[in-house]
Amino acid sequence: MHSIRTMTTHDYDDVIVLMKQTPGISLRDADSRESTDRYLQRNPGLSFVSEADGELVGCIMSGHDGRRGYLQHLVVRPTHRRQGIANGLVNRCLTELESLGILKSHIDVLKTNASGALYWEGQGWQLRSDIHRYSLVRSGSEKT
Repeated sequence: MHSIRTMTTHDYDDVIVLMKQTPGISLRDADSRESTDRYLQRNPGLSFVSEADGELVGCIMSGHDGRRGYLQHLVVRPTHRRQGIANGLVNRCLTELESLGILKSHIDVLKTNASGALYWEGQGWQLRSDIHRYSLVRSGSEKT
């Protein structure tokens, strides 16, 4: 049995270990402890972890810009997949975003992450072909 609770900065080390062990997940400078703490403070109660037998087995982060929600880093330990954990984490994010009046959300999936793409398409999310995303890093690492 698994449980879902709000992610805190105390979960950072376990979340990073889980992400590093998950194919298709790309960590950047923006995933530093400081950046993650800032993100959680800016978007309180919108990121979640799942635990089973006292072990962190899943996570998802989300936030919003006042109009649109943004989901990031949905990860479930391979040994705990196909148990509804991913769906439960996504639903918690979308429910909390909806309570704030955010009805449309986005997620970025690396083009090399075939299993991620299959998951999101299987959940009814639509691949956008009408826009391009452009990024600019003004200072610091190119991986931000």
